[in-house]
Amino acid sequence: MKLIGNSEIFHDVEYYESNIFIDDRGFFQKPFFGDLVSKKFNNSYEVLVSKSNKNVVRGLHFQTPPNDVEKIVFCLEGRILDVFVDLRAQSKTYKLHDSKILEADIPNSILIPKGFAHGFSVLSDTATVLYLQSKPFNQESDSGIHYESIGINWHVNNPIISEKDRNLPNLTNFQSPWS
Repeated sequence: MKLIGNSEIFHDVEYYESNIFIDDRGFFQKPFFGDLVSKKFNNSYEVLVSKSNKNVVRGLHFQTPPNDVEKIVFCLEGRILDVFVDLRAQSKTYKLHDSKILEADIPNSILIPKGFAHGFSVLSDTATVLYLQSKPFNQESDSGIHYESIGINWHVNNPIISEKDRNLPNLTNFQSPWS
């Protein structure tokens, strides 16, 4: 796994190129491996997969401390706009957002640190997204920010949003648990 860069806004959001081996049978891919997982996640993690249709927006989600998580996000199938928002109150980039296109044909992943909200929109007919999360999901710590409250261009028409995500609070009403 090779670090290929950082977000232009957030130096601690990292982009990685994974290994892919292609031959006449198809391909074999390692989306994340090696020291990245053990260094960032201390050998405690959860693997999640979501499949979504075109124009779906998922997010912006996070878990609050002490159950906050880091995530590595990888697009297995299709194309997504992956979005992350800095929610760390003492950060110079507090309440700013950035995004990166992830697509199955380009084997890149994104490491999203603790203190960031995360979401994505589906740009292809369908998309399957794989997450490696540094701790298991915790219902009591599950939270988020309304997807329209930050001025993000999700690059979709008529977004399809879950009831839960429609009812998330606006960023203006957010009290950060990260200092």
